[in-house]
Amino acid sequence: MSHPELAALQRLLAEREAEISSLEVELAETNKGVVALYAELDEKNGQLREASELKSRFLSYLSHEFRTPLGSIRSIGRILLDELDGPLLPEQRKQLEFIQSSSLELMDMVNDLLDLARVEAGRITVSPAWFDMLDLFAALRGMFRPILQNDQVRLVFEEPGRVVRLYTDDKRVAQILRNFISNALKFTPRGEVRVRARVDHEDLVTFAVSDTGIGIAPEHLCSMFKDFMQLDSPLQRRLGGTGLGLSLSRRFAEILGGEVSVESELGVGSTFFLRIPARLPGAEPAPAESAPAADERIAREGAR
Repeated sequence: MSHPELAALQRLLAEREAEISSLEVELAETNKGVVALYAELDEKNGQLREASELKSRFLSYLSHEFRTPLGSIRSIGRILLDELDGPLLPEQRKQLEFIQSSSLELMDMVNDLLDLARVEAGRITVSPAWFDMLDLFAALRGMFRPILQNDQVRLVFEEPGRVVRLYTDDKRVAQILRNFISNALKFTPRGEVRVRARVDHEDLVTFAVSDTGIGIAPEHLCSMFKDFMQLDSPLQRRLGGTGLGLSLSRRFAEILGGEVSVESELGVGSTFFLRIPARLPGAEPAPAESAPAADERIAREGAR
């Protein structure tokens, strides 16, 4: 190799070494930036966790504090409605019934907020037990019978074509279906709300709550199970609510290893689905004979 060629190679090598040195400096600076970014992200994550914990504690505290006076209001209203202190005038009874219905609605909101706080804090417990769909439907039927006020709407529970025993948390299943049924009744001025169940195969059960109500616009379907979601309709504005029931239903379904979904046509009606495994994933089934009656457990949960 001639001297000029060797000199050219040496210059090229020197240039490459300078480039590598420059890249190493840039890489070191980038690494410092990445480390600083990770530290900032860790700090932000810590702040978010702290804010989330504070929110959960606030919701839990607020919910508990509301429950006591609400319970007192409902108890006093019940005493007055039972006329233990004397007969009521028709207008007095009407006003007291309004107070009772409003306090019940507020209690439902408080319970939703308390459940949200528990879910976000990871404090939701799952208590699987053996039960069958007939017991579940019987408990729900008995729960809604006293509060059905619209005589233009029928609540129908279809007897399952095939009855199977499930091993999961019946209180959570009942809570999801209660939310579905309550919403269906709220947005169905006339017609019917129909509850049914089917076994898709040995390991999957699908519950469906269908109504002939106002329906849901297609653009709203994808966000129905988000927190605080409410339909923009005159009926929704009149009836109110927290918009948490369907969101909590989705979270409870996921805890049970399942999912929720909805199908609807505006002006025709809606169907909400709950699909869950017949046996809670990861749970070892207890002897079937040891499980207490499902309707008793669900009734206790509904009376909280």
